[in-house]
Amino acid sequence: MLLKLKNLPLLESHQRLTTLPSGKLLINTINAHSYNTAQKDKLFAEALQQGDVLIPDGASIVKACRWLNARSKPTERIAGWNLFESEMNRLNTTGGKCFFMGSSEKVLALIKQRVKVDYPNIEVETYSPPYKPEFSEEDNRAIVEAINKANPDLLWIGMTAPKQEKWAYTHWNELNIHCHCGTIGAVFDFYAGTVKRAPAWWQKHSLEWCYRLLKEPRRMWRRYIIGNLLFMWNICKE
Repeated sequence: MLLKLKNLPLLESHQRLTTLPSGKLLINTINAHSYNTAQKDKLFAEALQQGDVLIPDGASIVKACRWLNARSKPTERIAGWNLFESEMNRLNTTGGKCFFMGSSEKVLALIKQRVKVDYPNIEVETYSPPYKPEFSEEDNRAIVEAINKANPDLLWIGMTAPKQEKWAYTHWNELNIHCHCGTIGAVFDFYAGTVKRAPAWWQKHSLEWCYRLLKEPRRMWRRYIIGNLLFMWNICKE
């Protein structure tokens, strides 16, 4: 197996989000889908293992860690949304610049509008990369230059997994930043309001995946029906 859950150092609680050290940190999340994907994608597996912080964004990950008697035993799911709120609240108390890289110009414009209201002490800069399976050298150079020129106090990368994690990991040494960087794809759409997040009841009962499946069955059935069975099979192999 390219990645073993029982060996991963995972953040263990929401409270730990508030104690992350300052400075340049690459923060990724892992759920059942990304765990499955990493079993057949060497670079993605490496990106998850070599990042600075890994967050258990899925109740299935939390439960599997207990079954496996894993190195880390998170006590609760920590969603990408939780990371987003924690980091934005922290930056808003001091003031600073946040950079959103990813998604469409429409989504980024909606994010800018909402941040003005929710986090008035945060200045926002954005960059919408071209929509293509792989970026060219020129594309990558332009993205890196835009981020470095902005010199943000917080960086979000949102291009869906595994593209966002692999991009951040591959270009990490080229990013001359001093801040936390989180790869949080779906949160861009949730925060912009272009995709509705599951209501609180579904989140509380670890059924956010089921809500997304019901909302977008044609797009999500393979990820959640086939994917959940594959996740259980992979955990049994561990």
